[in-house]
Amino acid sequence: MGYEWDFWVVFREYGLLLHGLLNTLKVTGLSLAFGVPLGLCLALLRLYGAWPIRISVGIVIEIFRATPPIAQLFWFFFALPILVGIEIDPFQASILTFSLQSSAFFAEVFRGGIVSIDKGQWEAAKAIGMGRNDSLRRIILPQAVKRMIPAFLERAIELMKTTTLVGTISYADLLFEANRIAQSTYRALEVFTLAAGMYFIIIFICSIGVRQLERYMARTGETTAH
Repeated sequence: MGYEWDFWVVFREYGLLLHGLLNTLKVTGLSLAFGVPLGLCLALLRLYGAWPIRISVGIVIEIFRATPPIAQLFWFFFALPILVGIEIDPFQASILTFSLQSSAFFAEVFRGGIVSIDKGQWEAAKAIGMGRNDSLRRIILPQAVKRMIPAFLERAIELMKTTTLVGTISYADLLFEANRIAQSTYRALEVFTLAAGMYFIIIFICSIGVRQLERYMARTGETTAH
């Protein structure tokens, strides 16, 4: 006997799915908002800090890049409150985890973009009397950021997919709400199909945007930094 699909039961719970989607976008957006500037700071410290700072920052970056996101999430939610004596709710733990993890990846994107700029740009800036900070701010970073935009967008897409882990600490993202609906309606196939479709639509649109941007930058002669 074939399975009889019934999406109507799921559509009646659309409010929960939209609430979960909003929470997913909230975690993704805030993690990017904190992760990008922190990533820039880490990149600059790794490139131009004193050697103890460069080594320390490098170790921190590699820790967050080389450990599973779910292990980081569990550590910040379960272990950090024990160390600091402050209760951390699922939302705070999620933002903290993915902001720091994203900053580690963005730091490498920034670093790659900065070192990709020809040394002649530095020499030209120095020749007209600019110091390192002014050269970075007015000449190097504007060029580097233009090259890094596709890498940033790709990382944002990966971040959104990674945020599906927040349900493991009971944060009500899209996947968490889908699971709740599946348990109450016994329509897991329809619920998770619909949730997957919602993820697909958003991520597919973003992916198209990234590809179009990469084509545009290829036509204008810009390379991307990864």
